[in-house]
Amino acid sequence: MNLILEFLLLVGVIIYSYLESLVKLFIPRRRKSVTGQTVLITGAGHGIGRLTAYEFAKQKSRLVLWDINKRGVEETADKCRKLGAVVHVFVVDCSNRAEIYNSVDQVKREVGDVEIVVNNAGAIYPADLLSAKDEEITKTFEVNILGHFWIIKALLPSMLRRNSGHIVTVASVCGHGVIPYLIPYCSSKFAAVGFHRALTAELDTLGKTGIKTSCLCPVFVNTGFTKNPSTRLWPVLEPEEVARSLINGILTNKKMIFVPSYINISLILEKGPGFSSKHPHGGSQQPVTPIPGDLTPSSDFLKH
Repeated sequence: MNLILEFLLLVGVIIYSYLESLVKLFIPRRRKSVTGQTVLITGAGHGIGRLTAYEFAKQKSRLVLWDINKRGVEETADKCRKLGAVVHVFVVDCSNRAEIYNSVDQVKREVGDVEIVVNNAGAIYPADLLSAKDEEITKTFEVNILGHFWIIKALLPSMLRRNSGHIVTVASVCGHGVIPYLIPYCSSKFAAVGFHRALTAELDTLGKTGIKTSCLCPVFVNTGFTKNPSTRLWPVLEPEEVARSLINGILTNKKMIFVPSYINISLILEKGPGFSSKHPHGGSQQPVTPIPGDLTPSSDFLKH
């Protein structure tokens, strides 16, 4: 019975993907210009954050890059400058509220108002719940969701005055479905998706239609920190594909950016956890563990 249901789900996903492709072919979304706009990207020292910075550099945006890793963020900045962008680098711990507020003040003094913010910095500590360390659970929430609150609280007033801006939340499909051995991470990503939706609704209620919001929700991304992701229908993505989907979603003001796009309908059809808790041939899923060269379900990684 499960195989029949999974086959029907697969057929539905394929049909949806073809229909979506046809719609995009004949009715392409208009892309906005971000040339000259100031874009703040957190977690820009590697992974999705770095590649997103490259995409904005190609658009000739002015970049403000944050990361806790000084070497990593400077390497990103060097490449962006070679692509023709003006870049400002800040070493920031996105789990530290005071540091976030101080850094935003410094950005305002030295660069000016931020027009687009990409809250990308993330933390993941794979473990079963009872093995998870208290401080790692705390750090996961500080980076993956509380940092979003502090950054947006600091940047939103100027956006409200201008009725202009774009707030991007990098979450995960783990904010819609769940996977074992990642309870703190999944919980924090559910919170990030909720933050995006609630903020979108509040801005709409305030009549601030000029402030756009987007939320990125990719499936497994090959950024090299965990192994043993188990899924039957969902592919493992390369970071470049996710970054391209993100920049396209931002330029077309797309509110929810699933990568791949059919994940949206897959979640609806499945009506349950978004991940398989067993391997395709039966047997229990092995714990995901941080091992270089393998896979992570996060869209970025930051381990303090």
